[in-house]
Amino acid sequence: MNISVVIPLLNEQESLNELYDWIAKVMQSNSFSYEIIFIDDGSTDDSWNTIQQLSQKDDQVKGIRFLKNYGKSQALHAGFEAAHAEVIITMDADLQDNPEEIPELYNLIMKEGYDLVSGWKKKRYDSVIAKNLPSKLFNAAARKTSGVKLNDFNCGLKAYKNVVVKNIDVHGEMHRYIPVLAKNAGFSKIGEKVVLHQARKYGKTKFGMSRFINGFLDLVTIWFMSRFAKRPMHFFGLIGTLLFIIGFCLSLYLGIDKLFIETKGRLIAQRPEFYIALTSMILGTQFFLAGFLGEIILTAKRSKERYNVAEKIHLQ
Repeated sequence: MNISVVIPLLNEQESLNELYDWIAKVMQSNSFSYEIIFIDDGSTDDSWNTIQQLSQKDDQVKGIRFLKNYGKSQALHAGFEAAHAEVIITMDADLQDNPEEIPELYNLIMKEGYDLVSGWKKKRYDSVIAKNLPSKLFNAAARKTSGVKLNDFNCGLKAYKNVVVKNIDVHGEMHRYIPVLAKNAGFSKIGEKVVLHQARKYGKTKFGMSRFINGFLDLVTIWFMSRFAKRPMHFFGLIGTLLFIIGFCLSLYLGIDKLFIETKGRLIAQRPEFYIALTSMILGTQFFLAGFLGEIILTAKRSKERYNVAEKIHLQ
């Protein structure tokens, strides 16, 4: 199979028929063998009924329905697990991503050897204050932190080699930083393509202030995980050891000063250096223990399902 199109969605009933027709037209005109995998992330409208109807007229339409809303990252994870084609294309269900871009994205993966190609919505039709400005801040911070030189990390339209999606773990709200996850997994040939962006035709955006804040928190998380996820002791243990040594040396100095130099001076407990030393040693011990516990948790880590599936269509 040439292409798996993975589409996470939440309350996008109005756009699904039009999106399916558009994708199917592109696939058939380019003679691609394909599957379209819709992941209904707990929609409260008739999105799932629409997906069922589409699957009845086309066996290539497949569906996964979550019991409740788990988030876009979990939906993508489920879609990646189910995808079987050589190239996986992800896109949003709101008709803002253009299916006409699929053939060129496919060729970039298959003919030019890219592991991942991310869309770049150079000209956007979203609100400048509510979405464009936050996106620019996200992208600048992500480039600086990760070293992946992309202009638009959060574009939903992306293409992947099958091996990439099978070897990255998209969790939490890390869908914004999938290129960084791919780089950390060892996939270095990451490219970018300018894609057409269209104004939202139906419904309303799911973007809010909480996503703005969560995006930056996720960026801090992914920066830490990329450097210290396998050995948390290297981070916490180093800080803890340095703080403990500073506190211990200061305590040793205070003891020597009291016993041999200023024997009749102030009590040690009356000197501010004593509390600095005590605080440093306590913090150092806590950081060291945090690193130690991190190592234990990592060793005892067990895989666990992060979402519950209610139904599947044309999938095992």
